[in-house]
This record gives sequence, C-alpha cells and structure tokens, in this order.
Amino acid sequence: MEALSDLSTFAKILTDKGYNGYFHTQGAYAGKLKDSISDFLESCQKGADSLPKQDLLLTGYLQWWGDVKPRVECSMWVKYLNGKFSLSRMEVARKDGFGQLLKKSELANLSVMSAPQLKEAIALVNDAPKQTAGKSPKRFKL
Repeated sequence: MEALSDLSTFAKILTDKGYNGYFHTQGAYAGKLKDSISDFLESCQKGADSLPKQDLLLTGYLQWWGDVKPRVECSMWVKYLNGKFSLSRMEVARKDGFGQLLKKSELANLSVMSAPQLKEAIALVNDAPKQTAGKSPKRFKL
C-alpha cells in the first residue's frame, strides 16, 4: 500500500513536479494546491462543506493560452484519511477553445511519487510535433 503523506509534503512533491498552478478542490476553493485543499478542509471543519465519501477532486489547468486556443486540463482524485493524503488517479485532457475534448489520458493506480512530471503529463495529450524533411541546398552542376 502506498504511504500517506501530510498536506505539506503532498503539496511540495506535486509542486516540485511542476504542478504549481491554481487548482479547485471539489469544484470550489481556488488557489495554489496546498491553499485550495486547506481552504476546503477549513470549510468542512466549520460545517459549511462536508468531506466526500470517496476521494477529493482537484481540478486545474496545466496549459492555458486564452479562451480561443486549446488547453490542457487536469483532474486528480486524492484519498484523504485522518489528515493524510495520497494520489489515487489522474486524468489529463486536451480541449479546444470551445471545451470539446481533443484527447484524453487516464492514469490509474498512481501515488504522489509515481505521478508524472508536468511536462510528461502534457505530452500525454499533446500531438507530437510533425517533423518535416529539411530541404537540401541546391547544388551546382559542373
């Protein structure tokens, strides 16, 4: 079984892997990874929200170039048990400017340590760059 880690360790590992953008926890509580989860848990303690029966859902953008260009979105399902966290699965999706799915990749049976680096996650759904054959320079005939 995967080792559970506290919020600071969990957030630091993912931030070091490049996931340093803004996220939403359970569809609200926007902020950096640690702040978003902390705000959600604080709201649960106050009784304004309740912990889900299943995993916590974290959503955010891995790549964004504005409303009209394609973007890469990420959803992470995080197990929360007695103040400890572990990553269970991740879904990375590339969508066009209208929100239509272009390509999706699901990663299951993950741990926070085995999660891909940000660039690797983006590469899962980005199209491979098309290689073009370079034109050879014209040669003179003698």
